[in-house]
Amino acid sequence: MNTTNTIKTRNPFWAGTQEAIPLLGGYIPVAISFGLVSVQSGFSVLETVLISTLVYAGASQFLFVAMIAAGAPLWLVAIMTMLINARHLVYAPNIAIYLPPSKWWPWLMHGLTDQIFALAHTRMPHMAEESRLGWYTGAALLAWMSWIFGTALGAVAGEELTTRWPLLGEVMPFALPALFLVLLAPRFSSRLWTLTLIVTITLAFAFKLSGYPNAAIPMAAVCGAIVYHLMKGVLGQGSKHDG
Repeated sequence: MNTTNTIKTRNPFWAGTQEAIPLLGGYIPVAISFGLVSVQSGFSVLETVLISTLVYAGASQFLFVAMIAAGAPLWLVAIMTMLINARHLVYAPNIAIYLPPSKWWPWLMHGLTDQIFALAHTRMPHMAEESRLGWYTGAALLAWMSWIFGTALGAVAGEELTTRWPLLGEVMPFALPALFLVLLAPRFSSRLWTLTLIVTITLAFAFKLSGYPNAAIPMAAVCGAIVYHLMKGVLGQGSKHDG
């Protein structure tokens, strides 16, 4: 089936919404966990929901509430939050080439998360240009709403949920990593990408097991990017036939 024609013949907004539904399996459990952690750290339910609504930064939110609860100065909290979110400096240029001109993009970029980036980077190149704004809006809005809903649920009833179903508390931390694996799977479509991802994942595990968890993701990402560009010339032709 031709993906571009499919997107053009239906409502792009609803197409984006439908394709973002699988993300909820990772977003809601982690958001519930954040809501619970935030309330336990001394934030009110309203403050917790506002953090997820306005900051909407996943891991940065956990760091934010932990540092505030520990009495860290606001300037340090702001710097650490920005450092964690510095990966968006890589995300934005990689999808900017697919974005049609629109005055709404500066606002819609609030919805650019790791998972939305991965989904958009996979889907946008295969859809009509006029469909991309609606598609992205639908996908990003559903993800944002699910994060806010999960946060509110965790803030209000997270403790009761984990007390009644202890397994839920153990499963929640694995929801987001599992979601990333699902989003990465389609990229194992060529020798070039397969080699790049294997090297990146292996290095991330190596840094983690060596006692450098904070360096694992950025260092593995840099090394993966180097491998991709070095091997592109060697495997570029073969990768076209593998996909």
